[in-house]
Amino acid sequence: MKKDPKFTAEKIIESLGGKENINTIMHCATRLRVTLKDEGKIVKESILELPGVAGYFEKSGQHQIILGTGFVNKVCAEANKLCGFTNSEDNNKIEKNKPVSAKDKFQELTRTISDIFIPIIPILLATGILMGINGLLINGLKMELPTQAATIISVLTDTAYTFIPVLVTWSACKKFGGSPIIGIVLGLMLVSPLLPNKWDVVNGIVEPLNLSIAGINVQITGYQSSVIPAVFLGWFCAKLETKLHEVIPDIVDMLLVPFLTVSISLLLGLLLVGPVLSFVEKSLTNSILWMLTLPFGIGGIVYGGAIQLLCSVGMHHTVTPIIVSIFTETGLDYINPMGTAAIAGQLGAGLAIVMLQKDKQKRANMIPALIPALFGISEPVMYGITFPRIKPFLIGCIGGAAGGGFAAIIGLAAQGTGASMIPGALLYLNGGLIKYLLVMVISIGVAYIGTYITMKGKE
Repeated sequence: MKKDPKFTAEKIIESLGGKENINTIMHCATRLRVTLKDEGKIVKESILELPGVAGYFEKSGQHQIILGTGFVNKVCAEANKLCGFTNSEDNNKIEKNKPVSAKDKFQELTRTISDIFIPIIPILLATGILMGINGLLINGLKMELPTQAATIISVLTDTAYTFIPVLVTWSACKKFGGSPIIGIVLGLMLVSPLLPNKWDVVNGIVEPLNLSIAGINVQITGYQSSVIPAVFLGWFCAKLETKLHEVIPDIVDMLLVPFLTVSISLLLGLLLVGPVLSFVEKSLTNSILWMLTLPFGIGGIVYGGAIQLLCSVGMHHTVTPIIVSIFTETGLDYINPMGTAAIAGQLGAGLAIVMLQKDKQKRANMIPALIPALFGISEPVMYGITFPRIKPFLIGCIGGAAGGGFAAIIGLAAQGTGASMIPGALLYLNGGLIKYLLVMVISIGVAYIGTYITMKGKE
């Protein structure tokens, strides 16, 4: 039966208590994320019976319905139409006005981080693949590209990460109810070519801009590739804009609100918050890199074994800012092979369950859940096969720990970011491809063998 996004959206809304009961509808790579007004109106069983739905769970006030990559985008668009949410700004305003319940503050923070970075991930993924292709052409095939072609390729591969503060301030500003265009302009100011480039200052090519305030010398640079300062400033300018709209008379609102919002936010960023949070970001990045160099691959074991635990509760995107910071700082993604190991572990455990399944119909129903894992999407195999059985899920995590530990021991790193499993191989065309494939084999093998032995005779 062909999946119909409109039909699925209609039935999901019906199962969630109708469009009047829905506050917001968003999505990530594989899940529809919905917040409700009345939690008591949901009919969970109806959701799980819908064609195309691979799983459902609730976390931090968000109802997450697993639909799979691609299909989730279509269902989300249809659901927003049916609910009358004409654009993402409408969605954010509804969420902003929702009464705050007594939730776990940490979980609420992780959800916010996810909502900021989920819209950015596709372009980071595309850039990562472009980096892999560029590495193959230059280092793999030893091609000597004309200067003009090399310049164009550099534009394709470098722009997103150099100007990532623009993407982050746009997304954060939109998330917190501000005007996205103000977020974009603020981000552009942070990376303005009129400011000394951060990397040129680090490398001693240029001097920072020295500004004396009350006898205190402040050194100012651009914020190329910075993530944490951009998140804070996106939040700050959104909150400031909202407050200014409340206190400034309507007759001068259009003139004064953007002027004051951008001016105050930029000065705060350049003179105070930016330098402090840049130091925090640098310290955090160095700490993670140090952890990954611990003996016996301890850092890789911890990450490879634990990341799917975070994924199971929708908190895995909280590591995205760290991954982006490490990549922009070093030009390498040391986390990528460990994340791939974690997904491969769930794939191995799921494959073992499929092979052990005696019921041919059940086996046939399970096989489609394995395929997305080959392309870096672990939720279908995790929620559809391993997680409900607990033991295979935990053994899959052990497989991820084994592969992650091996990756840490050999110091494997991707030369791009955003892709994993089979697509992730493109990030290793410049070197390390065999080691990358070996990481997957180890993770799949450990998880498969462990699950097969443990679950034999139980399916």
